[in-house]
Amino acid sequence: MKKKITLTNEEQEIEDALLNNEFISIKTEDFKGIAEAIKARQKDTVLNIRVNSDDLERIKKKASEYGVKYQSFISELLHKVAHS
Repeated sequence: MKKKITLTNEEQEIEDALLNNEFISIKTEDFKGIAEAIKARQKDTVLNIRVNSDDLERIKKKASEYGVKYQSFISELLHKVAHS
């Protein structure tokens, strides 16, 4: 029995575009640049922190509005702060 996979809104849009042949070819060097950017963003460290419960609920709500998991949303926020 196969496990049902639930896609985020963004993943579903990508899948729909792929099935509708809406993607375009890109140059190899552009693809390599994108692949390197993704690799640089891979998570390789665990962080445990204590936060205000109200703040966490608000973050979870915001993440849900964007269609992403709250931990990924927090990770993205930390990344943006670290690189600003």
